Amino acid sequence: MSGSGNLIRRLDASHARFAEDLAALTERESAGDAAIESAVQALLADVRARGDAAVLEATARFDDVRAASIAELTISGAEIAAALEGIGATERAALATAAERIRLFHERQRAPGLRYREADGTELGWQVTPLDRVGLYVPGGKAAYPSSLLMNAIPARVAGVRELVMVSPTPRGERNPLVLAAAAIAGVDTIYTIGGAQAVAALAYGTASIAAVDKIVGPGNAYVAEAKRRVFGKVGIDMIAGPSEILVIGDGSTDPDWIALDLFSQAEHDELAQAILICPDAKYLDRVEASIARLIDALPRRQIIAASLAGRGALILSRDLAQACEIANFIAAEHLELSVADPEALLPLIRHAGAIFLGAYSSESLGDYCAGPNHVLPTSRTARFSSPLGVYDFQKRSSLIKVSREGAKRLGNVAATLAHGEGLTAHARAAEVRS
Repeated sequence: MSGSGNLIRRLDASHARFAEDLAALTERESAGDAAIESAVQALLADVRARGDAAVLEATARFDDVRAASIAELTISGAEIAAALEGIGATERAALATAAERIRLFHERQRAPGLRYREADGTELGWQVTPLDRVGLYVPGGKAAYPSSLLMNAIPARVAGVRELVMVSPTPRGERNPLVLAAAAIAGVDTIYTIGGAQAVAALAYGTASIAAVDKIVGPGNAYVAEAKRRVFGKVGIDMIAGPSEILVIGDGSTDPDWIALDLFSQAEHDELAQAILICPDAKYLDRVEASIARLIDALPRRQIIAASLAGRGALILSRDLAQACEIANFIAAEHLELSVADPEALLPLIRHAGAIFLGAYSSESLGDYCAGPNHVLPTSRTARFSSPLGVYDFQKRSSLIKVSREGAKRLGNVAATLAHGEGLTAHARAAEVRS
């Protein structure tokens, strides 16, 4: 990989090694995973075996919060309501506006069931029903994200989930009032101040005090992600999320300062976050790089941003915008900004992206907080085969089959022929006796 300076690497799509360099850039490191897997496996086994006692011990060990029972780690409805009343009017209005926009968007995702009737009277279709009980994992302490709570809880409520149970660590007892206020707005039923792999285990397996859920959603650290991966099958999960990503396709028409700040917006999450700009104009890449150098020092999280840009960021020179779109399809980024004069012209060329932001005014930050579509998005190239979190993730479909007498005769012979071919005589006989 070539570079100019230490801030961010420069790549040229015309170079012979570009495909190799791009693959290396988007490869997710797995160093240290073995230690995480071992620690999480032990925690899950302990919670499954000892229930509440294991959760209490892990909470004391990792969060420095000591309690004699899970009840002491349960936030009361009065405290949740008080948090909503206690935050500032501006914050309360912002939460309410974001929640309403998220709700309105997701209400359009609700899908009814369907039934249709064939000529002989046979009826087929499907019934859509919500999950009964969902667990929400919400990071706690200083790294608390009320926006993530809204994005996870509101689609579940719109889907018709009966009970929402939230777990959130409170290191040294530190509770975030904005998160509690968001829980009040979203209608969370119960909040436990536990986190980490032990919280995931409690939600998945259940304990004497915490009933098991049907699905666990929400972001967390590497231990939480590994725990969710291991309990999948016992319960559903939303996805295994990796570091945050933003990819911008530019044509040089957007203020380079805007692009630099958009790249910063994801790079500031952590050192492994990825921020990439693709553009066919080398001089524009120079201008964005200059903006990065000029603006970065004014940001409180500049060290994290610098590490992210140096480690996983890139400014890529493409042949044209069509090639930029092909590169974007390979990267399959979590957030894709089409910051060009005519974004609609490029949209048909995009096959793989978690969320697509069209035009210079559609900053990724608006999608994170209040545009309406969900900000829980596939990362690490999984947008090639997965989708944003939505109402459909909190619903399931049951097939409906109502066969008429005439249909039993017509279909019975078909089923019996296939069953005999598979050597399943009882299957065949069950169809034949009705035909």
